[in-house]
Amino acid sequence: MAGDTQEVPLLELESVIGFNGHVFSGLRVHPDKEYLVYPLGCTVILKSLAHGKQQFLQGHTNNVSCIAVSKSGKYIASGQVTFMGFKADIIIWDYSKREIYARMQLHKAKVEDLAFSPNDKYLVSLGGQDDGSIVVWNIETKEAICGSPASAHSAGHCHTIQYSNQSDNIFVSAGNSTLRVWELDLPNRKVRPTECQTGQLKRIVKCIEIPEDDSFFYCGTTSGDLLKVNLQTKLLSSCGPTKLKFIKGVNSLKVLKTGDVLVGSGDGNFSLCSGAFKVIKQVQLEGGVTSIALRGEGHQLFAGTESAQIYRFSYADFKEELITTSHDSAVNDVAFPFACSELFATCSQGSIRVWHTDTSKELLRIKVPNMTCNALEFMRDGRSIISAWNDGNIRVFTPESGRLSLIIQNAHSMGVSAIAGTTDCSRILSGGGEGQVRMWQIHQGTHRLIETMKEHKATVTCIKIKSNNKECVTASSDGACIIWDLVRFVRNQMVLANTLFRTVCYHPEEYQIITSGTDRKIGYWEVFDGSAIRELEGSLSGSINGMHISQDGNHFVTGGDEKLVKVWGYAEGEVTHVGIGHSGNITSVRVCPNSRYIISSSADGAILRWRYPHPS
Repeated sequence: MAGDTQEVPLLELESVIGFNGHVFSGLRVHPDKEYLVYPLGCTVILKSLAHGKQQFLQGHTNNVSCIAVSKSGKYIASGQVTFMGFKADIIIWDYSKREIYARMQLHKAKVEDLAFSPNDKYLVSLGGQDDGSIVVWNIETKEAICGSPASAHSAGHCHTIQYSNQSDNIFVSAGNSTLRVWELDLPNRKVRPTECQTGQLKRIVKCIEIPEDDSFFYCGTTSGDLLKVNLQTKLLSSCGPTKLKFIKGVNSLKVLKTGDVLVGSGDGNFSLCSGAFKVIKQVQLEGGVTSIALRGEGHQLFAGTESAQIYRFSYADFKEELITTSHDSAVNDVAFPFACSELFATCSQGSIRVWHTDTSKELLRIKVPNMTCNALEFMRDGRSIISAWNDGNIRVFTPESGRLSLIIQNAHSMGVSAIAGTTDCSRILSGGGEGQVRMWQIHQGTHRLIETMKEHKATVTCIKIKSNNKECVTASSDGACIIWDLVRFVRNQMVLANTLFRTVCYHPEEYQIITSGTDRKIGYWEVFDGSAIRELEGSLSGSINGMHISQDGNHFVTGGDEKLVKVWGYAEGEVTHVGIGHSGNITSVRVCPNSRYIISSSADGAILRWRYPHPS
């Protein structure tokens, strides 16, 4: 029943919030100047610069590790990582048709970098450190021409490759104390390397940039300086800056038509340097700069950073403008305000963010450095966001300004793992990593502990409160769901299953609950006596981590390690729609209060908005 997902209609994906800023040179501008190209999980996203619409290239089975765009713009190539002992795919996409042109496999475990030849004849690929080989592919025949170890035995790993701009037969590779210019000898199907002489200088090169005329090339190093090497003589011509090096190394380079160089460094500095390595202009961005992309002749510049942000610059004034933001680590929870679908909040390591639903714009960021927020909820009156943190504290923030209005210190000994607020906004229920459930009275910046309920033996993963505030249900990874009386603070019913419960929901009429967890089953239970009504096979593989029932109670949505968002009919117990798009494990799903969208979040930092197929 869960296996016949082939005939099930697909959910319509409306927008994705997310950008993997850890892929070096992952952000590209397509030569047609219309689209940004960037990776997120196993998807390559094409985002229109004019109206922000997104298109998705899906075909990789694991995270995308590198992206290249051909000079003509006809092809996009992307490589991925995979598990040890398996071969990693390279996919060449046909840009105009938005589909796979060729899928090639030779490298083990990871594809480190890709580069197209200037006339779209060849693609050269570099394997990761477990592979260590360079392969030249013929794009027309989709076959490998030849391959070679990327670096000599005495040298370290190779990190990057770049094709020359004039010749289809010359490319450059560089890495840990290795710097080579390669020549392709097509009749003999060989590539012949020439070592570049750098004398006493030992450097680890992270990026290469070759100007249009192919007279020399630049290398950016982890030591924070640039090497300028003559491409004809293969000799080092200069190295700089000598005094003020770029902090945390040079991650990305771009040469402009004027001969100036754009440098992105690991501490977030985005600099414009003259050809003699003198800094002309400098801007500080958030997170280390990993990608620099030029639009057209370089009148507009884009920079991508490790903190998953994309900035836009105009060359004239060199002022940064933040155009896309997203979480750079796993998103743990999603919450909507009561009866409001315009906004939603998400939480992850170090921050809570509030988003505008229709535009996917970030409205507010609440930062708590070095802490992870496990769960959050809006209070019924919309005046506060209550949040559960792994340092054992409950923090309450105001949703407009993000000001901390209340903190409950040491609410739980092993971190707070679940949280819920009562409908009268005067009390908070929290669950902890040690298995205790606690009720707190809050009032204008003060709090007191009302009661502690100790039954669970392991982490409390989910809490839901009945609308009359007299009863609640808690799910725990000890294999029990407990229905509590919140007047006498005793256990009413207990549901046991051989699973680690991840999530529990009340049916809107509150006479049944549905549960789910690591055994992939969805269980329906009677609230009155805790008896099992029925059990559904929820997914084919992996646990179910998130579940939410629609307002009318006719449908519910699930998501988990299968990476599929599924919409179910509540009464039939059948899947009505499936959403394919996540590339990390889904951590949370929510149907918005007006039943127009489904918001789902995943462990790769992505937040996806789907059209809800059963509008009320």
